[in-house]
Amino acid sequence: MSTVLKPITLTGQVAALEPLSQAHHDELCDATRDGELWRLWYTMVPSPEGMRAEIDRRNALLQQGTMLPWAVRELSTAKVVGMTTYMNIEAEKPRVEIGSTWYASSVQRTALNTECKLLLLTHAFDTLGCIAVEFRTSFFNFPSRRAIERLGAKSDGILRNHMRMPDGTLRDTCVYSILPHEWPAVKKNLLFKLGR
Repeated sequence: MSTVLKPITLTGQVAALEPLSQAHHDELCDATRDGELWRLWYTMVPSPEGMRAEIDRRNALLQQGTMLPWAVRELSTAKVVGMTTYMNIEAEKPRVEIGSTWYASSVQRTALNTECKLLLLTHAFDTLGCIAVEFRTSFFNFPSRRAIERLGAKSDGILRNHMRMPDGTLRDTCVYSILPHEWPAVKKNLLFKLGR
């Protein structure tokens, strides 16, 4: 198995990213109920009823070599509060996309997301030697777009009619990336935001 695809726990001061498993199911159902996130038309957050299948789907993609999924645990409460992944993995380059991320409403816009991105980017650039880390989101997911831009990621453009959403609408996808020469400044910015 490629080093990129090897399940690993990444731990910070605020959050821990744990290899996703069905053991996280019940807590993830509670997390998605916090804000009824599956009702947001421009996202694809699993409902409580669909959580087991979503965990299985992400782990099947791990076995296929295209995704490395994590459950996100908030350390202060010891609760699982969301999911994130490396996806669209190109292990031979290596290059990853950080995506399929969602958090319970109560932890959005907190240090948790900032630290999760720091953990994921540090692992991607400093351990895996990625040549690029990409982020994608719906054109209409303005909170996500602002969060990606606050990280320091640069816009690569918009993929028009990129994918069909569960309700049948076509999604325009905004693409962003961070390159290795940009990583030191991005890292410094994330550490500053976290007060470290």
